[in-house]
Amino acid sequence: MINYNVDADGIATITWDMPNRTMNVLNEGSITAYAGALETALKDDKVKGIIVTSGKADFIAGADLEMLLNADTSDAAKLTDQFSQLQKLFRRQETGGKPIVAAINGTALGGGFEICLACHYRIAAANPRAKVGQPEVKLGLLPGGGGTQRIPRLIGVMNAAPILLEGKDLPVETAKGMGLIHEVVPANELLTRAKAWLTAESKETVVPAYAGKGAKPIDARAVQPWDRPGFKTPGFPGGQVWSPVGVQTFIGGNAMIAAKTSGVYPAPKAIMSCVYEGLQLPFDTALKVETRYFVSLLRDPVAKSMIRTLFFGLQEANKLARRPKGVPKQEYKKIGVLGAGLMGAGIATVSVQAGLDIVLVDRDQPSADKGKAHIADELGKLVKRGRLAQDRADAMLAKVTATPDFGALKDCQLVVEAVFENREVKAEATKKAEAVLDPKAVFASNTSTLPITGLAEVSVRPESFIGIHFFSPVERMGLVEIIVGKKTGPRALALSLDYVRKIRKTPIVVNDSRGFYTSRCFSTYTQEGLYMVAERIAPPLIENVGRMSGMPMGPLEVTDSVGVDTALKITRQFRKEVFKTEKPDPTEEILAWIVETSGRLGTKAQKGFYDYDAKAKRTRLWPGFLDYGGGKWRRDADPEELKLRLITIQALEAARCFEEGVITDPRDADVGAILGWGFAPYTGGPISMIDTMGAAAFVKRCEALAAKHGERFTPNKLLREMAAKGETFYQRFAPASKAA
Repeated sequence: MINYNVDADGIATITWDMPNRTMNVLNEGSITAYAGALETALKDDKVKGIIVTSGKADFIAGADLEMLLNADTSDAAKLTDQFSQLQKLFRRQETGGKPIVAAINGTALGGGFEICLACHYRIAAANPRAKVGQPEVKLGLLPGGGGTQRIPRLIGVMNAAPILLEGKDLPVETAKGMGLIHEVVPANELLTRAKAWLTAESKETVVPAYAGKGAKPIDARAVQPWDRPGFKTPGFPGGQVWSPVGVQTFIGGNAMIAAKTSGVYPAPKAIMSCVYEGLQLPFDTALKVETRYFVSLLRDPVAKSMIRTLFFGLQEANKLARRPKGVPKQEYKKIGVLGAGLMGAGIATVSVQAGLDIVLVDRDQPSADKGKAHIADELGKLVKRGRLAQDRADAMLAKVTATPDFGALKDCQLVVEAVFENREVKAEATKKAEAVLDPKAVFASNTSTLPITGLAEVSVRPESFIGIHFFSPVERMGLVEIIVGKKTGPRALALSLDYVRKIRKTPIVVNDSRGFYTSRCFSTYTQEGLYMVAERIAPPLIENVGRMSGMPMGPLEVTDSVGVDTALKITRQFRKEVFKTEKPDPTEEILAWIVETSGRLGTKAQKGFYDYDAKAKRTRLWPGFLDYGGGKWRRDADPEELKLRLITIQALEAARCFEEGVITDPRDADVGAILGWGFAPYTGGPISMIDTMGAAAFVKRCEALAAKHGERFTPNKLLREMAAKGETFYQRFAPASKAA
């Protein structure tokens, strides 16, 4: 686990190399082993200096998140003592009196980077893929090993903010430029250079600030900057937090946090408080402040919910946990895309970036060429940003064949149909493609609402017909929803999952239904916003409350983004085909007024509920909409109740999807919600939210909302049953491998 060696020159090398793991992590066992090796080196008079490095491709990935997820958080004092030990270990590393070098051979994140920060000198191997940073905020936590105190003291609060508050990873060269790493050297020189620094003649001595009266000076290389007498935090005049610059920094920082998080994420606020308080205190006291805030976050349900979904759930999805066993993996080389519009061209773009040959088919050559031009534009953007070499972009574009000829699909292993959202148009495309496709090829329909089983009725091989629902814009959205029809076979599912991972997207698997899972649940958010409009609640209040609930956009802005005309079309389809009525409800009337009376289609037309500039950037709510119905709006609605309505209706629909068998895995439900439509990430997803509340409490909330706002909030039978039994979704619908 930890290898220890002392050479003839008195240089001890402590090498992290945890068995049966691809990456080193901080857990109880590894920390104990490391502490033992460190203490041995510090107490050995023969040891003149210490190198800390890794025997794996990367340095240390950070804390063992499974340990944090399963931590007993009932006893705050016990947790505080536990994490104080880690602080004491790193502090012992700093104050042991011997110079220590971190030889960073690869990525070092979270606690792994905090070990490096607690070393006196940091040398990284030149590796464009290696990153360092503190990503804890992305999981509802803060760095618990001194990161909030050491980084600002090294590079100042302004430079530290993106690292701590946004969890931005840094390439090692960038970290060097900022002052977090001292040197970047070729990988084969890493240990040689580390030893050379340790064995060089010391040119300076200093009495550390932590030493008592009469203490003797020691090698200055073994003393951290903040332990030297007279240390001042960089960036503030005199190092004072209460300098004018300091006051401006923290006031501005708090305002930015409030604007970005709407107050629903506790971690950024805790980090800012931690830095603010810590920089006014002696370093060892500041570490205690950090531990206090870390424990408070770990005990908050937000952290565990985010860890479970955004780490473990996401990891399982990317490992294709839902892939049927016994089906050989498909190595893709060539795929076809039917439809060269924005969606089809986007699918082709991400596919060609993954190294695939693409046949892009549309009704005529100009239409197909337009799709290829879109691909060229997207690759060109990457070239301009320095993320792709021009010759590679040219080679990728050369792999795209744009044509109206369906015969070009004959060698494709998979065809993704992305034509107009119309049954007849899709049926025609399906027949033409299947006429030339290899019998083993999979045919996938990209649709957000049309049931796959119905679309597959025209297929001559429905067992190879499946739904692959991409989200727009394809190039930026990380989720793909795979829909299994009634006759879809396991091979089609397995090969579709292989394709999604080939293009580096995250898949979830759902069963067939109108709207499937994501579109169905997401529509309740926009629909509830329209119900509020129908109740004459002021639109600005609705939009602000939507963001305050944790959603990335207000419901009206989302409707513009999807297309108000599209929303109207889907609403009418549901009314006629599902609700079997000719009478529109108030939400449909609002959409019809925006589209058909006012001629506003949404973002794509630069006018919808909002006005937009030439670059489709939102500028203001359309004044004409604010005059709708006489312009008399209610401004007395309770924001907290509005938030509950918007967030609860989505979670309730997710619960209904479980009852109907549309979705069967809580991990897919939560990952799909956050990645697919931006459901409040701080909750861990709609299912985690219900589980955290408890089914009984959620049912009670739904009943109260139903009594006041209508039967759409009535809790379903499954929820009532789970409430009576005290069950959670993650228990009742646990994956077989973990349930056993």
